[in-house]
Amino acid sequence: MPTSIDPLPGENEIECARCGAIFHYELTRCPNCKINIYEPEEDEQRPRLAGEPGPGGKIARFFRRLFGEPHPADELFQAALDQATVYNDMVRKAGGDLAAADRLIDFERQQNPRQTRAQWIRNAIQRWERDNGT
Repeated sequence: MPTSIDPLPGENEIECARCGAIFHYELTRCPNCKINIYEPEEDEQRPRLAGEPGPGGKIARFFRRLFGEPHPADELFQAALDQATVYNDMVRKAGGDLAAADRLIDFERQQNPRQTRAQWIRNAIQRWERDNGT
């Protein structure tokens, strides 16, 4: 009868000394905590990589998710995402005809060359709705 509720490592498995994860003996890093099994001191002194979140980054990510705030990448690309959404709406109104949607947007570009593409698309949608009574 087993004396522990934790399973013991199998014949080809080892247990991580740091986190207790059990994994195949040929792996050099723990799949759970990522420590180097054979040289753990090397990982303790390893500098964090640029893209690797530190404790502050992990906490910031937690609070962003908790309060529903956007990720910094969402803030950077939000304008492009909005433009794609509006463009898809224009294509839908044009019955899926990409060429017709692009012609309407190009017409708006010629009318107001200093506006942004997103504004040209919005203007094309307004013109479409006005002309088609929708």
